[in-house]
Amino acid sequence: MSILRALGPVVARTSSMEAVRAGFGALLGLGLVGQFLLSPTVDLTDGLYLVAPLGATSVLLFAVPNSPLAQPWSAIVGNTVAALVAVSVCMVVSDPVARIALSVGLAVFATIGCRAVHPPAGAVAMTAAMSPDAMERLGFWFALAPVATGTIALVLVAIAYARITGRRYPFRQFDDPHSKEPGDTDPAERLGLSEQDLTDILERYRQSFNLGVKDLARLIGAAEVQVATQHAGPLTAADIMSRNLTTVRLTTPLGDVADLFKRHRFTSLPVIDSDARYLGVIFQIHLIGRARDDALRLDRGFAPALRRLVDRARGRPVLAGDIMSATGPRAVATTPLSVLLAMMGDRDVDAVPVLDCGKLIGIVTRTDLIAAMARRIARTPSG
Repeated sequence: MSILRALGPVVARTSSMEAVRAGFGALLGLGLVGQFLLSPTVDLTDGLYLVAPLGATSVLLFAVPNSPLAQPWSAIVGNTVAALVAVSVCMVVSDPVARIALSVGLAVFATIGCRAVHPPAGAVAMTAAMSPDAMERLGFWFALAPVATGTIALVLVAIAYARITGRRYPFRQFDDPHSKEPGDTDPAERLGLSEQDLTDILERYRQSFNLGVKDLARLIGAAEVQVATQHAGPLTAADIMSRNLTTVRLTTPLGDVADLFKRHRFTSLPVIDSDARYLGVIFQIHLIGRARDDALRLDRGFAPALRRLVDRARGRPVLAGDIMSATGPRAVATTPLSVLLAMMGDRDVDAVPVLDCGKLIGIVTRTDLIAAMARRIARTPSG
């Protein structure tokens, strides 16, 4: 029985909606790319046509977009390097068996060396090795078209599709050096583990091709959040949210927004319409970011830049709606604490609005979460 279980599926069960999302993404990606590459106006002698390995690439890009093997560098560089290697082998090896084996083997070696492991790259190399006549005609152009051209097109579709469907792709590009505040630590280091520690764990268990360092940090952090939530009990957003809110409208002048931040020491201000419907949020970092960009552009101090920004806002119609963020997580009154903790696990999320039929009824900040956890721990008997 243990042998039979070992032969069974090891992938966790996925929801039917996720299966539909991935399948439709592959359909859309190959459909759009094929619409261009298979157009009657395209000259096939230029190498612009679909190749079978692009189907395997689409599986990774749309079904497992968080995999290190599916990221743009792995996909584009992996496929292109494999094509270059295979064409080179075709030029010097005539025996078909040796040509295929060498092409695939050297492609694996080269893509690992380029940190661009992408399983369909092996199929790219094999496709080229099995088509010596086409390789003789196209030469190294085969690596550019159809391989690189088709892969780039698929990656662009995958990026757009991920945004539309609420996924993050490219998944591993987390850190924006321009948005990182002084003293803000890396997510991995907040766990008490350095990036090298996490890398060592992945290498020890031979998972470096399956999971990235940032992904491992997220998983460990999620596990810690889950443990903390179990100790915290079944709290919901309604139990801890702030209800007496200060809000602004789309047409609130930026100078007034800055005054509210200064007077109340807020970190965020919700933006609503006349019917109290939530439209977005302004984080203090939005003001700071604009001032910082101004300071860098003019090579002057940060504080004067912030004052100039506020002065300009008072002198011309720069409004709250111009800098607010309309994206980000949202909650309802019954959202569990565990979900709120996960939402704020992202460094860019300082507050989560709580809505009821689109209307703002409260907001949960990091301070609210910390206070709730502290109160629950204080009431927990020791031992």
